[in-house]
Formats: sequence, structure tokens, C-alpha cells
Amino acid sequence: MAAPADDFLTVLTALCGKAYAGRVKLDTPPTANNPFAGKVLTMHVRECSDDVIRIPFHVGDDRSRTWVLTRTAIGLRLKHDHRHQDGSDDKLTLYGGDTRSPGTLLRQEFPVDAESIALFQREGSAASVTNTWAMELVAGSTFVYELSRPGGRLFQVELDLTRPVSAPPPPWGED
Repeated sequence: MAAPADDFLTVLTALCGKAYAGRVKLDTPPTANNPFAGKVLTMHVRECSDDVIRIPFHVGDDRSRTWVLTRTAIGLRLKHDHRHQDGSDDKLTLYGGDTRSPGTLLRQEFPVDAESIALFQREGSAASVTNTWAMELVAGSTFVYELSRPGGRLFQVELDLTRPVSAPPPPWGED
């Protein structure tokens, strides 16, 4: 039987080439000046191979974010590739973590890794050193991206998999 991480990638690969719109589902406690508020949120499962899936996540006209899922020897790695409009790296880029448990077919969790903790500390983003990100597929109907922190921080974006939308432009740096 395939490991849950393999099954999770298989389900995501079936979405390859498609884009989906969504909304902020939870923002607790509410973020002041939330950059997601009132914006069209779109994920595009743009590139898929046996070991890597690249999912640009657009917030309105902001094409700076791409989620990069990579198969590892024991599970999955999630990295956040952040770019400026000219394609150059943001100072906070390629942060994320590896799964520590097998997860399930429908949910994978990525606690922050040591490299990302060092990046967050160096760049003055101390609140992020306890991040855990998750990706969840809900009964083939929604995809949820989640950020949580101890102490109550919970942010979720929910994307509707039942209604594909037109593919957005490429993310910055991949034009």
C-alpha cells in the first residue's frame, strides 16, 4: 500500500493544470491590514512531476507566492517560494518544513524546519518560528491551506475544487 504522502501527491497531481478560486475561511485572531481581505484568491496546480508539485497562489494581482511540495525519503516537504515582481527572491523565501508523521490521504502537516527558523530569526519574523503549515483535501470538494501557531493563531484559505477557473498568469519570476 502506498504511503499517505504518496496518495496525497497523487490526488494533487490529478488537479494539475487546473486553477481554483477561494476565500479566507479563518483568520484568528484577525490580522490587521490583512493583505488577503477583499482580494480574489486563486491557486493554480501549475507544474507536476513524480516528485515535485508547484502551486502558484495569487492574491489579487499579487503573483509573488508559490507553494512547492517535494517528495522526501520519509514524506513531503513544503516550501514557500516568494518573489518580487521583477522575479528576484523576496528576503523571506523558501521557508517551510517537512512532514514528521505520515499524515493521511487528505491532510499533511509541515512543522517549521531549522533552516526556516534561522531565516525568520535573521529577518525579524520571530512570530513565525513556531509555524506549522497544513494542506488538506476535503472530500474532493475543497482544498485548504492552513497556517497555525501555538497560542491560538489560525489562518485558513479554502479553495473550491468543484468549479475550476481560468488559469491565471504565471507567478512572478516564471513569465
